[in-house]
Amino acid sequence: MAQIDNAAIIFNSTLVRPTGFYLSGFTNIPHAKYFYVFLCFVYIVTVLGNGFLFLVIYLDEALHTPKYMIVFNLAFADLCGSTALIPKLLDTFLFNRRYIVYEACLSYLFFVFMFAGVQSWTLVTMAYDRFIAICFPLRYHTIVTKPAIGVMLLFSWVFSISFLSILVKLIDRLSFCRSVVVRTFFCDNGPIYRLACNDNSLNIVMASIAFFVFLFIPFIMIALTYVCISIALKRIASGEERLIAFKTCTSHLMLVAIFFVPFISTNIATVASGLHPNARIINSCLTHTIPAMLNPIIYSLKTEEVLNSIKKLYHRNKISGVTRKWGVFLSFP
Repeated sequence: MAQIDNAAIIFNSTLVRPTGFYLSGFTNIPHAKYFYVFLCFVYIVTVLGNGFLFLVIYLDEALHTPKYMIVFNLAFADLCGSTALIPKLLDTFLFNRRYIVYEACLSYLFFVFMFAGVQSWTLVTMAYDRFIAICFPLRYHTIVTKPAIGVMLLFSWVFSISFLSILVKLIDRLSFCRSVVVRTFFCDNGPIYRLACNDNSLNIVMASIAFFVFLFIPFIMIALTYVCISIALKRIASGEERLIAFKTCTSHLMLVAIFFVPFISTNIATVASGLHPNARIINSCLTHTIPAMLNPIIYSLKTEEVLNSIKKLYHRNKISGVTRKWGVFLSFP
């Protein structure tokens, strides 16, 4: 009996770390490759859209403001998040390379969730910008400054990196002596820690905390800012002025809806009723990828300042092109 107890102590004190994991992906779905081809299209549009938004903000000095520092940061996090997820996902399932080395899997998890965390808190910073602009318009330029926004954006990066480092470190303390098949499309936190054969209660707690600090709390903070904005707009006598002020928030509200609603609903549905693995994969995959594709399109089409900048840059390039052609023509002997 004593020998069994000693053996159990030795087993519990020894980490069983696999060399790698296998990502299962979809099960029993015909033509699943078409979904991954669709994600390839999503990634191309994401790169082009966010790259175009970077270029417009960089070239037009009128957009070198605190507000567009936030937009630039969101576009950067969108692009990095999609790059961290989609190319590896395509390589895994289109080319059937489902085995992933243990360390690479943890890195995969870290970067996907870290950039999602930055996106979440950047949307909070954007809500703060709209709150000050509408509720304290006369003090906007003294409150919303480049250093102040820089500090808020830096917080979103430092906090996300620090929290996800702890999350990954907690997975690294687990023993995997049962299965190494991760039943999802990437190295997701929940499906990995559920494979552990030692105590994973701390991982469950951290997963719950992650849901609150990256989804629930930011969403509540944004909702509260819009309650304050609604109260402030009610005090505006003119309905036209109220509509103009609200229009400045429509792009942000659309970004919030397409980012938070799918994430929160998927997490709640998974905990409450338990989604089918295939449904969970589709929901999670689209939730991680579609917002990054739509964000630059929404900002390019729904924001008057960006549209004006695009028109200005287009006319500037058109005029410079005509000038160069005439210069070549006149210099021709």
